[in-house]
Amino acid sequence: MVRYPRSAEAERPFGSQTRPRPAKTRTREPEQVVSVGSMDYTIYLVVVLLTLIGVVMVFSASYVEASNRVAFNNDSFYFLRRNGLMAAGGFILMNLMANISYEHIRRLAPLIYLITLGLLIAVVFIGLASHGAQRWIPFPIIQRFQPSEVAKAATIFMLAYLVDKSPNRLSTWKGLFVMGLVLGVITVLVLYGGFSSGLIVAIIGFGMIFIASPHIMRFIVGGAAGVAAVVGYLIYDANFGDGFRGARFRAWMDPWAYSETRGFQVIQSLYAIASGGFFGSGIGQSRQATFVPEAHHDIIFAIIVEELGLIGSGLILLLFGIFIWRGIKVALNAHSTFAAMTAIGIVLAIGVQALINIAVVTNSIPNTGVTLPFISYGGTSLMVSMGLAGVLLNISRYTKAKDR
Repeated sequence: MVRYPRSAEAERPFGSQTRPRPAKTRTREPEQVVSVGSMDYTIYLVVVLLTLIGVVMVFSASYVEASNRVAFNNDSFYFLRRNGLMAAGGFILMNLMANISYEHIRRLAPLIYLITLGLLIAVVFIGLASHGAQRWIPFPIIQRFQPSEVAKAATIFMLAYLVDKSPNRLSTWKGLFVMGLVLGVITVLVLYGGFSSGLIVAIIGFGMIFIASPHIMRFIVGGAAGVAAVVGYLIYDANFGDGFRGARFRAWMDPWAYSETRGFQVIQSLYAIASGGFFGSGIGQSRQATFVPEAHHDIIFAIIVEELGLIGSGLILLLFGIFIWRGIKVALNAHSTFAAMTAIGIVLAIGVQALINIAVVTNSIPNTGVTLPFISYGGTSLMVSMGLAGVLLNISRYTKAKDR
């Protein structure tokens, strides 16, 4: 055993006066410098281009139907006016959110979450039903409002707030349970109005928790279990149930066997894609727009491929890719946990929804009512997407600089 010499202090009698020991010096961690500059104009330009393309394509896909239906006053410009008005409102909202510090959102995140829960509960009692789903509530001026779209933003803000408030929360099972409960409550309420909207909210929340958590294997197991549960439910409903989701699943497996019912929309969208070619038939020259139900809404990408061809549709995919790339870059350069998590949530919201919409149009997954962000007709969806883009632009103004 190695014996160390006793110090002079140790040899002094108990109670004798000693000199105070010098305090250990701590190296001060370098303070992070926050650079406040201009917003990411690449993201700004991408959103403006996608929105303008959406206004043009909504009109191209809807003018024939609008001019032939009394419900739209036989007005071929019916959807153009409404969509143009919502795009203008979304443009104002985006610029407003880009210039208001996201710190206000951080402080208000719990209140936004609770208000959204109240709106989702209101859907249960006073919701308007359409196309087999009850997801709208009456609202002045715009006639109806879809709280499930706002739920995407509320989920992003609330989860980012919780991670920012307690960065080590996800290191414990208790913290994971709290995050899961926050996500689960809003997801269940959204599911009441529509399976697809609830699924998107769940994916956004799950993705954010996965990125924030230091324990990867928990989410690999949980994600696999979640996917297995959804697929198992669809298979069961398709073979033993009589619900419309099971019918959609069967139509996805063999759309031509249900060409007059659930498979009709997918078949017409595939015809539109197949006839697009390299350059497309030209704007306003779609043949399938008169056959595809909701051509200006969920299936608008098929009309884009038909009219703009591989070149035009490829440009739109490129724009979404640029948005995702720049959004991830904003998240990596964000100077706070809340900013980084919010940016990641917004990228997930736009990217996942675009991916699901295009997968439905190409019959890669069963048909579900999901809009194409910035492009499809839908006032609440467009306003929320542009509002979230504005928040992302605001975050891009506050970036990490060199340490001092």
